[in-house]
Amino acid sequence: MNTSLVPDTAPDWSLAPAGWDWCAQDADGRWYWYRTEPVPGIGGGVWRSNSRNQQYAATGRPNPDWFDSLRHRP
Repeated sequence: MNTSLVPDTAPDWSLAPAGWDWCAQDADGRWYWYRTEPVPGIGGGVWRSNSRNQQYAATGRPNPDWFDSLRHRP
């Protein structure tokens, strides 16, 4: 597990597990890898996917624009 602070950018894709092709940041600053495309949580501020398809990636600064953080592996 990578626990490095990633202030303003998504974690490096070289750190993503094989087959985990999505990443997104929650409003609290935590980044997660996703095996399937996540969806915004009903209450806002978080991305959601089945827990087996979500893995912690890194922690950054809180992000009020979390909704724009979803990335697909290039």
